[in-house]
Amino acid sequence: MDEKLKRRIVVFYAGGIINALLGLYVLIEGLAFLPAETARWLAIAFLVFAAVDFYFPYALKQKWLADNAGKQTQGNGPIQRS
Repeated sequence: MDEKLKRRIVVFYAGGIINALLGLYVLIEGLAFLPAETARWLAIAFLVFAAVDFYFPYALKQKWLADNAGKQTQGNGPIQRS
């Protein structure tokens, strides 16, 4: 797998972890400094972004595998594997 793609996947996972932690923080501690409705919507937004950040690496990897599946059947050369 290309190093740029690997780096992009790692960045998406890091962003997902950060968004998930921020969402949980707002869920747990947000009521102390925000109205309940605002804290709820903010936590939902962080958790949705975390879900998207965890879905994108999966989609990128599936796209890479689909793009390289044709190369394997053609026999043009070796395929990079991670």
